[in-house]
Amino acid sequence: MSISNIDYPSLILAIPAYNEAGNIERLIRGFLTTEYPKLIEIIVADGGSTDDTLDIVNKLSLEDSRVKLLHNPLKVQSAGLNLILKECTGDIFLRADAHSDYAPDYIERCVEALLDSKALNVGGAQRFVAKTPFQAGVALASKSFLGSGGAKYRNPNYNGYADTVYLGCFWTKELRDASGFDTSQITNEDAGLNQKLLNKNPQAIYISSNIHVWYYPRKTWKSIYVQYFKYGRGRYLTSIKHKNQLQLRGKLPFLFISATLLLSLIDFIVPQLSLHTEALILSALVFPFGESLRTTLKFRNNFTTELWRGGKDELPSCLNLWFFCGVTLLTMPLAHFSGYAYQLFRRRFMRVTGW
Repeated sequence: MSISNIDYPSLILAIPAYNEAGNIERLIRGFLTTEYPKLIEIIVADGGSTDDTLDIVNKLSLEDSRVKLLHNPLKVQSAGLNLILKECTGDIFLRADAHSDYAPDYIERCVEALLDSKALNVGGAQRFVAKTPFQAGVALASKSFLGSGGAKYRNPNYNGYADTVYLGCFWTKELRDASGFDTSQITNEDAGLNQKLLNKNPQAIYISSNIHVWYYPRKTWKSIYVQYFKYGRGRYLTSIKHKNQLQLRGKLPFLFISATLLLSLIDFIVPQLSLHTEALILSALVFPFGESLRTTLKFRNNFTTELWRGGKDELPSCLNLWFFCGVTLLTMPLAHFSGYAYQLFRRRFMRVTGW
């Protein structure tokens, strides 16, 4: 179905933000230039920014009445998105992230996919790009099975139904019927929502390769660790709320590392069994760097066109790419496991049910 041959649904753009002075003006102005005729609101839910984000959004709202600002006292993204959902009037609720770049036809392609697929939530692949050597390592890691877990929303060539999608373009009514985003979680809030939609319609989530969005990952090792630690916590909370419904992919880091630790403990207590867990642990530590080498070599020829957004004089060496990609592939499962285990401990032994 062509967009030009339909009655245009009205659309609002939802942007949760915190200290995004470096990105927010470029982002909003880019969306204001869309050719989609029924973009009726761009609503920013700010979680208490201490930089110039508020001033920038207020300035843009004076230039264009479609730009609006909401204050998000709970600060977390899910709460901000729910505030926007409560206030908005559009037929379609399109989520945007301030850490991403969007194709000029992003809105049109999202609406097109939503109408053609008959799904309740659509989006494009999460295409990783980088401006620093460490970001480049993370971007490369996303191309590996170890970094993506085989998730369909990480495949830029995939077209079809899936279990989740990056960001999301929803019918507003369906989003409200599902009670919006889960504010009890700081991360992974979309997994529970998508599961509700899938319970209603097995073909609720659709990914289109025509929708182009580029994501800038965290810039430091510490921030990547914290991010995936939170992902692990969020995954555990989601698994409790949707038992026997979520894919094994989200539990694999916890299951694998837990099994390795258990075998190591047994090997220590009963050495006669000769389980050779030292070799297993060493392999688990070395394998990410072997996979990093394979991934770096595979994408070395099109790295600058697909992944690199920095200056040509700042292009990282293959050695840097290999090292940072390997560190990322090692960090992701360890941090995810730590977060999952921490949240499990809080629930089972401290009787804390929420975040």
